[in-house]
Amino acid sequence: MIKLIRGGCYYMGGALVKESQSFLTADQKAAARKGTMAYRILHAHNRGTEEDLKLKFDAIASHDITYVGIIQTAKASGLKEFPLSYTLTNCHNSLCAVGGTINEDDHVFGLSAAKKYGANFVPPHIAVIHQYMREVEARVGRMILGSDSHTRYGALGTLAVGEGGPELVKQILNKTYDIKRPETVAVYLRGNLKKGVGPQDVAIALCGAVFKNGFVKNKILEFVGPGIKNLSMDYRNGIDVMTTETACLSSIWETDEKTREYYKTHGREQDYRELHPDEPAYYDCGITVNLSSIEPMIALPFHPSNAFTIRELLAHPQEILAEVEAAGRKLRGDDKFTLTDKIRDGALYVDQGVIAGCAGGMYENIAEAYEILKGGSTGAGEFSLNVYPSSQPVYKALVDNGYIGGLMDAGVVVKTAFCGPCFGAGDVPANNGLSIRHTTRNFESREGSKPAQGQLASVALMDARSIAATAANGGRLTPATEVEYTKKIKKYFFDGEIYRKRVYHGAGDAHPDAELKYGPNIADWPEMIPLGQNVLIKAVSVITDPVTTTDELIPSGETSSYRSNPMKLAEFALSRKDPGYVGRAKAVKADEDARRATGELPESVLREVEPLHIRREGTIYGSCVVAVKPGDGSAREQAASCQRVLGGIANIAEEYATKRYRSNLINWGMLPFTAKKLRLSLGDYIYVEDIAKYVAEGAESVPAKLLSGKSVKEITLQLGSLTPGERSIILKGCLINFNAAK
Repeated sequence: MIKLIRGGCYYMGGALVKESQSFLTADQKAAARKGTMAYRILHAHNRGTEEDLKLKFDAIASHDITYVGIIQTAKASGLKEFPLSYTLTNCHNSLCAVGGTINEDDHVFGLSAAKKYGANFVPPHIAVIHQYMREVEARVGRMILGSDSHTRYGALGTLAVGEGGPELVKQILNKTYDIKRPETVAVYLRGNLKKGVGPQDVAIALCGAVFKNGFVKNKILEFVGPGIKNLSMDYRNGIDVMTTETACLSSIWETDEKTREYYKTHGREQDYRELHPDEPAYYDCGITVNLSSIEPMIALPFHPSNAFTIRELLAHPQEILAEVEAAGRKLRGDDKFTLTDKIRDGALYVDQGVIAGCAGGMYENIAEAYEILKGGSTGAGEFSLNVYPSSQPVYKALVDNGYIGGLMDAGVVVKTAFCGPCFGAGDVPANNGLSIRHTTRNFESREGSKPAQGQLASVALMDARSIAATAANGGRLTPATEVEYTKKIKKYFFDGEIYRKRVYHGAGDAHPDAELKYGPNIADWPEMIPLGQNVLIKAVSVITDPVTTTDELIPSGETSSYRSNPMKLAEFALSRKDPGYVGRAKAVKADEDARRATGELPESVLREVEPLHIRREGTIYGSCVVAVKPGDGSAREQAASCQRVLGGIANIAEEYATKRYRSNLINWGMLPFTAKKLRLSLGDYIYVEDIAKYVAEGAESVPAKLLSGKSVKEITLQLGSLTPGERSIILKGCLINFNAAK
C-alpha cells in the first residue's frame, strides 16, 4: 500500500525518481529544491533568510477554548486592532453543558472582541473551525495559522499550520513565525480507491506507516501524482486534515479542475489558481501510496497510527485485541481495561459509532453512509450511531437532498456542527465501551472517560463508510467493501446565505470604543517572573510512557469550560496521568513565593539541596515535568501554561513529540531541556548555574548538577537551537513579559 523513500528524490516526468538514479548535477539539485509548491509559498511569506524563516500569515483562526486566552494575552501586550483576518469559531464549548454560564460568557466575550478589534465571529453550531476555514478563508497560495493542531487546508492549495496560542499572538502583534526551513516530503499518489474505501482509510494507513518511525516529523507533506485526480475534494480534505496525526508541520496538494470547482461552488472561483511543483522538484524524502491497494482500515486504541486492515483484525481478533488490551492495562496501571470481550460468536462487536467534525462530518462521508444504511436499521440494542455534519451549509445540503431524513429513518441520531466527540465533550461511551469514530484522534481517555474515577472506555478510528456498514449490522464490525450500495450521490450545493445572515463579518473593521464583555470566569494571566541568573528545579512529575499527549498534560472535555481562567484550569493539570502533580507543583511554588518575599528559600529546602552548593543570590526555584516524549496531539497552549502558572520552569524530555509543544513551552518562559538516557526520579533536584548567561549566548547545551537522594552527579542538558526572539522570551519569563517590555 505505502512505501517509504528514505533518501532524497525528484519529481520529474510525472514520477518520483530516487536521487541516486537521477544523474542531476549539484546545480540542478539546488535549483530543484526551489521547485516545490511549499518552497514557493514559504518564500512569498518569508521575511527572513533562506534557512531561518520569518513567516507572516495571511489569516489566523481560533475556537472557543483558545481565543479568550489569545486575546487576553495580546491585550496585555498592547493590542489595538487585529492587523490580519482573524476568525473566531465556537465549535468546542458549543453545548454550554458544564459550569453554568461560563461557556456562553466566553462566546459573548468573543463577539465583543470581534467588534472591538475587528474579527469574524462564527456562532455556536454554525460550523466547526476547519470546515468554515475551508469554505470561506482558504485560497490557493495562502498561509493560515490556527490555534488548533488540525489546521490543514493543503488540499485547497493553502499551506496551514496548527500552533499554540502565543504564535497567533505574535502574528496579531505584527511579529513573525520563526522556524528553520522545514524539509519537504513528496507524497506520490497513484491508482484509484475501491468502492467502500474512504479518506479515513488512506489517512490511517499513512499514519501507520510514518508516525512511529518519525519519518515526517516537523516536515511538510507535498501531495503529487496522478492519483490525486481520482479523489474528490471531500476525500482530499479528509486525508489532508489527518496529516496532523503523522506529526508533520503542514501539507500542500497539487490543484486541478476539481479544486477549481470547489472554489466555484463556494462562490470564490477567483481564489483558485493552478498549483504544481516544477519538474524537476527535489524532496528530502518520499512516500508512494497506491490508492488501489488501500483497504478499509481501523486504528485501534490509543493512537491513529495503531493501524490494521479490518480484514486483518477480523481474521485474528483475539491476538490483536489481546495486545492492545495489554498495552491499555499497562498505560492505566490496572487490569480493568478489556477489548477481547467484544469478540462474540466469532465476530467483533462495538458499542457506538460517531461520524463527526472536520474529518468525518463532510457531505460525501455522510451521504455515502446513508447509501449504505438505506432501507436498513441501526437496531434498537446497545449500538448507536451519531452523525454531526461539519457545518450548517453541509447540513442543509444533506437535508435538501434527502440524506438526513433517510439517516433518521435508519435510526441514526443527527446533531449540529460540534467538535465534542473529537475531544471527549460529547457522546462519551459507557464504561468499558468501544466506540468507532470517523474523527481525528483516539488517544487514551480522549473520548471523555475518567480512569481516576474507575471509568474506562476507548475509541477506534474508522472511515464513515465502514462505520455505516457496521451500523447496518447492528454493531458487528464490517468493512464497507463487503456491502452492496450505490456510491453515486447527489451534487452538493453550498448555501452561503447561512453565513451571510448569521456570521459576524468584522475582519478589518475595528471599533476601538466598543467594550469587551467579561463573564465572571474570565481572568487575567497571573504574574510570571523572569528567568533568574541561576535555576534550582525540582522534578514534581516523572512520566515514563513512550509518548505523553497534550490530553494527558491537560485533559480535554469538561476542563474546556475553564480555559478562560488560568488558575482554575491549572487545577486539572495531569489529573488523569499523575493526580499528585498539582499539589507537588504548588508546594514548590509556595517555597519560591516565600523566597521572593523574604529573599531566602525556606530552610527545609536549603537543607535538602545543601549538597548542590547553590548560589543563593540570583537563584530562582521552580518545578519541572519529566517525560520521554511529551506533546503529541493538540496544539493547545494550556498544556504548557498550566505548568507555568503552577510555578513550572522547565520540561526535561528525551525529545519533544511536536514542534508546537516545544514552542508553547518557550512562549510561556519554560526551559525546553532534552537529555538522552537521563534517569530522573520524583523529587530529584537539578541546579543550573549561570543559566541566564547560557540562554542569552545561545548555548545549545548547558552543564548542570543532579541531586538524587544524597548523590550529586554532573550532567549536561540540551537546550537545542533557540532563535534570538525565543531566547529573549525565556529570559523575560514569557511572551507577555517580552511584549510588555518592548
